[in-house]
Amino acid sequence: MEEARSVPQEPVEVDTEMLEELLRELELEEPIPAPSKKGAEEPVAGSPQAPREGAVEASVEPAWYVVHCYSGSEHKVKHNLEQRIASLGMQHRIFNIVVPEEEEIEIKEGKKRPVRRRIYPGYIMVEMIMDEDSWAVVRNTPGVTGFVGMGNQPTPLRLEEVQAIFKRMESKSPRIRVTFKPGQKVRITEGPFADFVGIVDEIDPDKAKVRVLVSFFGRETPVELDFTQVEKI
Repeated sequence: MEEARSVPQEPVEVDTEMLEELLRELELEEPIPAPSKKGAEEPVAGSPQAPREGAVEASVEPAWYVVHCYSGSEHKVKHNLEQRIASLGMQHRIFNIVVPEEEEIEIKEGKKRPVRRRIYPGYIMVEMIMDEDSWAVVRNTPGVTGFVGMGNQPTPLRLEEVQAIFKRMESKSPRIRVTFKPGQKVRITEGPFADFVGIVDEIDPDKAKVRVLVSFFGRETPVELDFTQVEKI
C-alpha cells in the first residue's frame, strides 16, 4: 500500500464572532485545518490514502461532529455531502447531516411572519463513525473547510449538547427577531400609545420585552411593550 503523503496545512477561514459563540456553547477549541491541496494531487475521497497531518482517532460508535463550511452555503454543502455518501457507499459510516435552524418571528412594516434562521451560520452537524475514510469523505466535500475539535482531532459533541441543540430547533415558541437596539427611534404599533414615537431604553430578550421612552404631557415616560408592539423607523 502506498504510504500516505503529508502536505502542509492551510488555515480555516472562519467567522470569528460566530465561532466564539459556538465554541463557548460547545466548550470546544477551534476548527481543525485540513490538508492543503496546493501542490498535491487531489486524493480520492474516502480513500485510506487521503493525506492529512496526523491520523484520525477511529471511533466504534456513531457520534455527532460539528463541521465548518462557508456561511450561506450550509444547505448546499448538506446536499453535496449526501450525494457523496450515496455515490461512495458510505451510508454505513455517515448517517445524518443537519443544518441547525430555528423558527423566528420577523416583524417588518408592522407585519409578523415566520422565518427559519440558522442557529450557527457556517456550521453543520454530521452524525458519523469517525475514521480516515469517513473523515476524508466529509472533508473533501466542496464547501467544507474543516472539523471543529480539540488539538488535532475532531471532537464529538456530548449527548447533552446534542439534545440541547435539537430541543432549540424543535421549540414550539418561536423567537422574535429584534431589529432595534437601545438609543434607536421606534414607533409603537399597538396599545394606548399606538403611533407614538419613542426611544428604545432597554431590551429584555428573555421576556421579549422592550422599554420605550415616549414624550407624554411634556415629560418622558417609560412604557414597557412586547417586541411585536414596536417597529423600527
